[in-house]
Amino acid sequence: MFGILLGLIVLMALAYLGWSIIWVAPIAAGVVALTGGLDLLDAYTDTYMGGFVGFARDWFPVFMLGAIFGKLMEDTGMAKSVAVALTKLIGTKRAILGVIVACAVLTYGGVSLFVVVFAVYPLALSLFREANISRRLMPAAVALGAFTFTMTAIPGTPQIQNLIPIPYFQTSATAAPVMGIVAALVMGVGGYYYLRWREKQLTEKGELFAEPKDQKIAGFEGEAPNFVLSLLPLITVLVTLNILDWHIVVALISGIILILLLNISKFKNFVKAINAGAVGSVTAIINTSAAVGFGTVVREVPGFERLTELLLGIRGNPLISEAVAVNILAGATGSASGGMGIALEALGERYYQLALDTGVSTEAFHRVASLASGGLDALPHNGAVLTLLTITGLSHKESYKDIFVVAVAIPIVATAVAIALAAVGLV
Repeated sequence: MFGILLGLIVLMALAYLGWSIIWVAPIAAGVVALTGGLDLLDAYTDTYMGGFVGFARDWFPVFMLGAIFGKLMEDTGMAKSVAVALTKLIGTKRAILGVIVACAVLTYGGVSLFVVVFAVYPLALSLFREANISRRLMPAAVALGAFTFTMTAIPGTPQIQNLIPIPYFQTSATAAPVMGIVAALVMGVGGYYYLRWREKQLTEKGELFAEPKDQKIAGFEGEAPNFVLSLLPLITVLVTLNILDWHIVVALISGIILILLLNISKFKNFVKAINAGAVGSVTAIINTSAAVGFGTVVREVPGFERLTELLLGIRGNPLISEAVAVNILAGATGSASGGMGIALEALGERYYQLALDTGVSTEAFHRVASLASGGLDALPHNGAVLTLLTITGLSHKESYKDIFVVAVAIPIVATAVAIALAAVGLV
């Protein structure tokens, strides 16, 4: 138990310092192996790499195709087209809502979080300028739309955080729709009204929009495609995945093919965009696989049985145990998919059997795992948070408090609400 705790502390501390989890995870796994009595070399070459390679084998196609899909949406201007149309529809008077909705539509359609940040930021800047709102709220608005309810809660979302639980609980992307929709409302509505309150508070203090200094705003150049045509690839992924019940790989390929066909005049840029998406996906899959490998080593040490007893021994609904495990590990790794990957790799079989034994819906376990992954993951060392602050030119001191409320605190509350719904049979 001490070794597992020490390994988690090493993992969290080094990740917080900005060190890559690609090499931090093996170090943390080595700490667990040494204190747990495992042979260090075997623990790395066999146990750790077994978990690493197994996750990469199962999920690399999804990571790669998702990244290519998002990059093509960005480079063809389709992502910008969707964001511009939605923000115009909502209006500059509701700038915060416009940013949230634009981010939410793109992420729910399958565009990766990182692509959304780059695609929406220039528009968010324009909206906040016209509405004269302090820029310090901009990262939180983007985080609310991209990192919360469309990532983990709304049934059918093609984001990886909603897909990882599927093989563990024999479910689908639309698992536990009532829990998911209610949790999404808690996050979306609660986060929006919090940001409106903060907008009013800052305005009353005289803190209004200020231009970013020494920052070149990059974005799509040229004429963006038609809004309706730009929506079609997003709709295609959602329909093929959730209504036609196609595999996520096939759904993403369908969306990619449609993007290519609708932008055939830009075919000269296709190879560059596909290459960039594919290369970008490698880092993402390796980061998550590294975290899963750590979880595989944890599962092999004797102390894991004691840890399992403690987690599964949490009184009350077993979903509480799952939520605690996923949240803690997501916080330790600074990654929603990484933390959930560790938790389900280590405890997924136990939770599935527990669902069968207790009569708790496996869909409820799926949704709680997804929701819990989107809580403590957004601590200051989270990669998406760091990217968001870098792109917006703001610091943790200026904007992280608001990010914490909308992307950590409120999602944890939403998870608790979802568990309460499951307890009364509303799944």
